[in-house]
Amino acid sequence: MRQRTLAMAGVFQATELVRQAATHGTWSGYAASTCLESLFSVQSESVEDVYGSIDRVRLGIETLISVLHGESQHVDALRYAVGLLQIERKFRNKRALQDSVGESLEQFAKQYGELELHERQDKQAKDIASLYQETISSISPRIIVQGGPRYLQAERTVNWIRTLLFCGLRSAVLWDQLGGSRWSLMFGRKQMAAEAEDLLRG
Repeated sequence: MRQRTLAMAGVFQATELVRQAATHGTWSGYAASTCLESLFSVQSESVEDVYGSIDRVRLGIETLISVLHGESQHVDALRYAVGLLQIERKFRNKRALQDSVGESLEQFAKQYGELELHERQDKQAKDIASLYQETISSISPRIIVQGGPRYLQAERTVNWIRTLLFCGLRSAVLWDQLGGSRWSLMFGRKQMAAEAEDLLRG
């Protein structure tokens, strides 16, 4: 349950950052870096290794707790998370697509190493956003992001929104691999909330 809770926190970290970007035009760079790096972390031995540390997914844990307690401020993050879980069920049955996406991400991870972190990640986000459009956006239900029109027309913001949705899908895949299911979400909410609160306490 601890590992599954952390994976679900990864989903909610990504979707909460999507909400922030779409509604405010800004988002936590620290949390977004964690999400981006999780896309490239395919040989990790544990869920904590995927994200680097529990502290790096704190935003996701806090968002998950809020959602599990029925609080309304993260309703958009919840909507995006539900959409990603639906997409993940279809994505896992498309083996060729999984292989193609994995090869592309492996290539992106090696690019732009000569650049400063901020610039490198922006370029990686642009590449990943294009990959998202070419692959994941064709899987229904297509996630419709709501927010401020001026933010949703800014190229960098849109690139990061698509990249973060990809990151959320990666965490959803992880959740599924750890035995997560709709039933465990429906009937294990109290246990997951308790586990998430325990994670925050360290």
